[in-house]
Amino acid sequence: MKKHLIASILVFFLTSIIHASVQTHPITFDDFIRIKRISDPQISPKGNLVAFVVTEMDKEENKSNSDIWIVSIKGGKPWRLTSSPKADFNPRWSPDGTKIAFISTRKETPQIWMINPRGGEAYQVTSISTGASGIIWSPEGTHLAFASSVFPDCPDDECNKEKNEKKEKSLVKAKMFDELLFRHWNSWQDGMRSHVFIVSADGGKADDVTPGNYDTPPISLGSSHDYDFSPDGKEICFVRNIDPELKLGLGTNNDLFTNSIKGENIKKITSSRANDNSPHYSSDGRYIAYRAMARPGFEADKNSLILYDLNAEKRANLTENLDSSVNEIIWSNDNKTIYFTYEEKGRISLSRISLKNKKIEKILQGHTINSLQISPDGKTIVFLKQAIHTPSEIYSYDLKAKKLVQLTNINSDLLANLNMNPAEEFWFEGADRDKIHGFLLKPPFFDSSKKHSLIMLIHGGPQGAWMDNFHFRWNAQMFTSPGYVVAMVNFHGSTGYGQDFTDSISGDWEGKPFHDIMRGLDFLLSNYDFINREKLAAAGASYGGYMI
Repeated sequence: MKKHLIASILVFFLTSIIHASVQTHPITFDDFIRIKRISDPQISPKGNLVAFVVTEMDKEENKSNSDIWIVSIKGGKPWRLTSSPKADFNPRWSPDGTKIAFISTRKETPQIWMINPRGGEAYQVTSISTGASGIIWSPEGTHLAFASSVFPDCPDDECNKEKNEKKEKSLVKAKMFDELLFRHWNSWQDGMRSHVFIVSADGGKADDVTPGNYDTPPISLGSSHDYDFSPDGKEICFVRNIDPELKLGLGTNNDLFTNSIKGENIKKITSSRANDNSPHYSSDGRYIAYRAMARPGFEADKNSLILYDLNAEKRANLTENLDSSVNEIIWSNDNKTIYFTYEEKGRISLSRISLKNKKIEKILQGHTINSLQISPDGKTIVFLKQAIHTPSEIYSYDLKAKKLVQLTNINSDLLANLNMNPAEEFWFEGADRDKIHGFLLKPPFFDSSKKHSLIMLIHGGPQGAWMDNFHFRWNAQMFTSPGYVVAMVNFHGSTGYGQDFTDSISGDWEGKPFHDIMRGLDFLLSNYDFINREKLAAAGASYGGYMI
């Protein structure tokens, strides 16, 4: 009897320990701030390592800090390469793999620094007064291209420095503008333009290769891939908008240009009045792949994948029959295939297209991925993957074995203590009897026998969409944490459901989206008994606030 009692006590004690070790709680704001944000994975030239950025928040200091980390492409424990009290980000491997260039705010302005990937002291490469961003290496590894916001009429850096100092010392802080666009989201132009510069990898004077009163990348509808070196390193392709309509805030006419790295021969290579951006040279120098819209002035038009033949000066639409907008583009190493991502029903899918037969092959669906990289041997794709209940981590995908492998687990200890549910999906009949898609998120420790208040989140745009992602601005888990059920409807006008669906609200932002939201609410109340129909709320920003 005594032995059985001791055994029972021991079992109870061990069970209590196990239960305590896995006890979880709803996510709090402090938990949310503690989540490390992973970004910008970059495969080394040898294909054995991946450099990436980890950003951490400091609530007490009200600031963030970023450092560069490295992990094996096979996974395992990552290691921190930089540990500056200032931000280190945008890592880019040199073509020979012996150095990593990166942007750092260690001095007053962000500059290009260099470090050995095996460790050691970093050293500064640029000292341009207006700062540097967006590094890319020339193919032979002798030069770096970067962007910097400068005064367009300044011939050199000394002029920019003097103008900035004069502006800082001036007692007049009013801003005067006589043309658009002068502000985009939360950034001011303030008389300056973003230009692309080229500098020796050993440092020295940086040369402006996109001079003039224009922006590269453009202030509107630009991307982080709006300039690229040609494979021989003699030329750069970039995006800018020279349309007079831009000054009226009307045009979307971004075009592709080329110029020699000496800045002597600017040539426009696109003529569409709509948006063209994100140029990528093939490694043999024959083609430039890029994204293009077809309708001038329409920011929510479909982005097609275009192939431009530099020799024949002809172009072809490779995704004409794909009813989705292309996001990211990467070439295969043999130049026979282009991989690309696109939004699809609340997630980001991966496909590839053969240049020989123009057939599109689906590679990966049902996930939300971004920041594509391809290994030097062409066998592995590396990217960030996330979901509504898991922040981004780095994954690899073996193209032949079709095997998905998680390479990093940066937030595993924190997430193990949080109770967060994955998104559930629902479909219902909306306006025009169209099928409408939505996500439903249940609160922590959900009990279906109880009644729960509902929050309907309404996305912005309206040409946008709720995604199965861990959003750091509109985080659905933070709404469920107090016990709410959260619903997110991708109403008419949302992206990722075909261009006709996006276009269906042009000229009528109030009609179909409103009916979809209300019919979605009716569907939820009719099909989920645990929703308290007496306690309903809605929240949204931008267009979401307008709809409310």
